[in-house]
Amino acid sequence: MFRNLCWCAIALGLWPMSAGPWADSQQVNPKLLETSWTAQWVTCPQAPPHDFGVCYFRKAFTLAAAPAHFVVHVSADNRYELFVNGTRVSRGPSRGDLDHWRFETLDLAARLRPGTNEVAALVWNYADAAPLAQMSYRTAFVLQGDTAAEGAVNTGRSWKAQLDSSRSAVMLSGDQAGGYYAAGPGERLEASRVPWGWQDAGYDDGAWQPALSLGEAGPRGMQDTHSRWMLVQDSLPPQEESPQRLARVVRTQGVEVSPEFVAGQAPFVVAAHTKASVLLDQSFETTAYPELLVSGGKGARLRLTYAEALTGPDGHKGNRNQTEGKKIGGLFDEFLPDGGAHRTLEPLWWRAYRYVQLDIETSSEPITVEDLRGSFTAYPFRVQATFESDDPVLQDIWEVGWRTARLCAHETYMDCPYYEQLQYVGDTRIQALISLYLAGDDRLVKNAVELLADSQTPEGLTQSRYPSSLPQYIPPFSLYWIGMMHDLWWYRGEREFLRPFLPNLREVLAWYQRHLTASGLLGRLPWWPFVDWAEEFRDGEPPQEADGQSSILSLQYAAALGEAADLESALGDPGLARQDRTLAARISAAVYRTCWDPARHLLADTPAKRRFSQQANILGVLADAIPAAARKGVIEQVLRDNTLTPSSYYFRFYLFRSMKREGLADEYLSELGPWREMLNEGLTTFAETPGNPRSDCHAWSAHPAFDLLATVAGIEPAAPGFASVAIEPHLGPLERLSVSMPHPRGTIALKYERHGDRLAADVTLPPGLSGWFMWKGRRQPLHSGQQHLAF
Repeated sequence: MFRNLCWCAIALGLWPMSAGPWADSQQVNPKLLETSWTAQWVTCPQAPPHDFGVCYFRKAFTLAAAPAHFVVHVSADNRYELFVNGTRVSRGPSRGDLDHWRFETLDLAARLRPGTNEVAALVWNYADAAPLAQMSYRTAFVLQGDTAAEGAVNTGRSWKAQLDSSRSAVMLSGDQAGGYYAAGPGERLEASRVPWGWQDAGYDDGAWQPALSLGEAGPRGMQDTHSRWMLVQDSLPPQEESPQRLARVVRTQGVEVSPEFVAGQAPFVVAAHTKASVLLDQSFETTAYPELLVSGGKGARLRLTYAEALTGPDGHKGNRNQTEGKKIGGLFDEFLPDGGAHRTLEPLWWRAYRYVQLDIETSSEPITVEDLRGSFTAYPFRVQATFESDDPVLQDIWEVGWRTARLCAHETYMDCPYYEQLQYVGDTRIQALISLYLAGDDRLVKNAVELLADSQTPEGLTQSRYPSSLPQYIPPFSLYWIGMMHDLWWYRGEREFLRPFLPNLREVLAWYQRHLTASGLLGRLPWWPFVDWAEEFRDGEPPQEADGQSSILSLQYAAALGEAADLESALGDPGLARQDRTLAARISAAVYRTCWDPARHLLADTPAKRRFSQQANILGVLADAIPAAARKGVIEQVLRDNTLTPSSYYFRFYLFRSMKREGLADEYLSELGPWREMLNEGLTTFAETPGNPRSDCHAWSAHPAFDLLATVAGIEPAAPGFASVAIEPHLGPLERLSVSMPHPRGTIALKYERHGDRLAADVTLPPGLSGWFMWKGRRQPLHSGQQHLAF
């Protein structure tokens, strides 16, 4: 199949997937953003509109000469793969909702030639089996030329279509997956039903039918719409795809497999009427399109099972590197070979895994397994930051944190790549900061802000995760969406991008204000007031009085009011900024008045003062509810008092913010014990929760990758947009540290050598950037360029 050639091209560096035909073609003919398109939304005549289905589309057209440019715009419901003369050039579209349905812009010129050319597409609809993150109307495809010069490829009845009968969905329950599961299905592929070579030039499509038109396509915002999909141009680059090899053969049964199989150099044969099993280890968790190459084996059944970790007889994962006595379970794909030579068998969607098991049961014909490899995929972040210290474990935390963040970032941020693939605001805020600090790329951050704004209801709340075909509302996550916008303003200086969202922000705050009680605290909130996965919190909800009063929920609101006030002052209405600050101060004062326990010198979770948590006191500091003179002592108590409800991996992000604010950041490194323990357990990404977690890769646990730069190296903005820099290192026991990170004006580079309280610092700032450096209460100005400081 075509993938053999494509994979080899990538492996040789001839076809870098992150810089394909889409790279330089982001302009759209303005008419296409205002009026109906000439292209039609099309489908297969036999395709059920709302059931699982896969369609093939083809279009032949002739060119007198190879064009310098050939720009087209393409989309589908649910997904498509686009081919030009047999080569895949794009996958998409990026996820959105029906009112903001993405299309990609591509320049196909490099793949075209004089004479006859073929454009082809594979389109699929997972229907009821689709992941929750996939929204949908019905199976459909559209391709529109940018101008009349490209009009020959506009979709309509001139395209040929054929319904695929080779694929079906394999549903996975939560019990089979090992916990709540919201990602897509496994797949079953019957190779005998595949029209092999269908995407190649010269394929005979004479038996195919004309595509069925569903009406004109058109952009969002036009006067009259003729289809349910309101098209908007995708602002994201294509996802990265690069070859990735499995690391080792763990064990086999029923067949001998050379260790060189994982290098693609030692095919193996499974005899007829044989059962065989091969367990393989990637050595680290990844997200990739698996590609299985086989010959022969007609009548055989092959199964690929994917897992983040193996489990023992008691269901526990234990050390992820240990395999003896453990088994695999979870998501799987099944392939039924047709006996053909050099077949590439693969699912339509990528898989998350560290371990893969290939189970084979042959019939009357042996099968040759030629290769099993992956094509790594994720958002095309390029890490620009560096970190090196005299503690080698911190280097591991840095690298594992970045891997966690990468695997949880595709065409949206994701809480986890294996189980849900949903963009939750609580996770996304943390992911966004990692993206800005380590990659300097804000495009996925902006995409998240936009998508969450698209989810806002008339009542005022944004959804807690979006896109999502099943609405879910976690009211505090709407507040973190405001925090995300504040971060984008503070760290990147975005003004024109953020200003249109101020009305949305005000609606969120107004929703909360309607739930204030006479005490000054919030009353009972509808939906799911999740705060943290703490054992003492029921289903993640903090303790509340019968009428809903909670210091934690009220302080989250107060903190968001403060962030909203900053945005209003900088971008919007100064009068509203004053109102927000006044209300924030009033709520914080009410929390202190009703929930402060003078005997314990702590905030209680509710006015009844029966339960106390780290979360309440962290927020009490961050929202200025606790008097300034008492805040440091409160955080010291939070760190020492083991009777308090502890923070999870996730909420420790806010614990670290409070430590830094109160001058305790030198203790940061001593608080990384949970992350060191995860490394000791063989994790190659950071987990959702301690113990025996459902998810081994969870974005909200990756925040040390941010803090090693922002807190340990001490690099923070001193003004909105990083217009100036404030550097205050918190080295703990470190004696040597060297880092660099991207800044909108260039690169910030630091090198520290410490002997006791004496510090030598080499600082390099990009052109036009100045600021100050602080060490042990001494402050020195910084200028652009290189400088050496001694304290």
